[in-house]
Amino acid sequence: MKRISRLFAAAALALPMMSFAAAPFVPPVPEIAGKAYFLTDFYSGQVLAARDPDARVEPASLTKLMTAYLTFKAIREKRLSLEQTLTVSQRGWKTEGSRMFLDPKKPARVDDLIKGMIVQSGNDACVTLAEAIAGSEEVFAQMMSAEARRLGMKNTHFENATGLPGPQHYTTVRDLNTLAGAIIRDFPEFYPIYSMKSFTYNNITQPNRNLLLYRDPNVDGMKTGHTDSAGYNLIASSRRDGRRVVSVVVGTTSEEARAVESSKLLNYGLQFFDTPKLYAGKKPVSTVTVYKGAGATVPVGFTRDIYATVPKGQAGRLKADLTTRQPMIAPVRAGQVVGTLKVSLDGKPVVEQPVVALQTVEEGGFFSRLIDSLKLLLGL
Repeated sequence: MKRISRLFAAAALALPMMSFAAAPFVPPVPEIAGKAYFLTDFYSGQVLAARDPDARVEPASLTKLMTAYLTFKAIREKRLSLEQTLTVSQRGWKTEGSRMFLDPKKPARVDDLIKGMIVQSGNDACVTLAEAIAGSEEVFAQMMSAEARRLGMKNTHFENATGLPGPQHYTTVRDLNTLAGAIIRDFPEFYPIYSMKSFTYNNITQPNRNLLLYRDPNVDGMKTGHTDSAGYNLIASSRRDGRRVVSVVVGTTSEEARAVESSKLLNYGLQFFDTPKLYAGKKPVSTVTVYKGAGATVPVGFTRDIYATVPKGQAGRLKADLTTRQPMIAPVRAGQVVGTLKVSLDGKPVVEQPVVALQTVEEGGFFSRLIDSLKLLLGL
């Protein structure tokens, strides 16, 4: 094994130089009046605050994030198009709860249905999209649960596309945070819809129920939910100074309460932490010797940008240990894991990421392999 250690220079991170004084005080998480909550930094993925993160909860209309995810996926895979018109079934038209007021006699465009689902929380839009993608809402719900498993949502099961209560319709705030982050990451072209403050369809204008969109210019999404049994839920995302935090709050007592409690979490995450970018994705961070290869070295790095979230003002205290597997024998494939990066702050782990080869090094010729075999034998 080969280890490369470094203390990150504050200048290299485009942050002001930090002293090595004691860590600043980070206040406790504010009191949140809800059944459960979860707060993460979007770029680093670090959990900043949580209560009952894995307790089973009723998602209500937060379910529509998964309905949207599968809709976006169908569009990207060209199984559906934004300009396509869909016939509204009797089931879709009669679905109870919030609606965008579809007319069964008038086909609806997919782009309108998406806005009706996200901005107006239309259950009729959800059923119409589900039937178009899967043939029935029941099959679509099976697709939703399968996609949840693929995304790493370990404690989620869906019964429908709308979020109406059901005995086997459940999730957790951790899983909902995973889903919200997946939409932002995987479908940035659709994410701006979540910041729309209103949408008009069939001559009926309905406002977005996310009150934070009207109160905080940094908030640009995402989704509200409510049933009598679930209470008032809100997933919110806020971006400030190049950072993004995502909060999930469920089980509050009113529309006002879910906005206020979510705002507490978002501001806590933005005010008391920094998230510097440590390494750029697909850029070499080191070069490693390769034996028996067509090339003598291989650049190594990461498949994506690497971030760390630390208390405000502490980025300059981060220490990185980059360990690579030795000896490295060809062939080495691009993307192959060849080591590990561990980043710590005052001895406490902050980030651990696999290090990969950024290029392929094929096996060398007979004589080069023979020479390198001798080097390895002699420890050279």
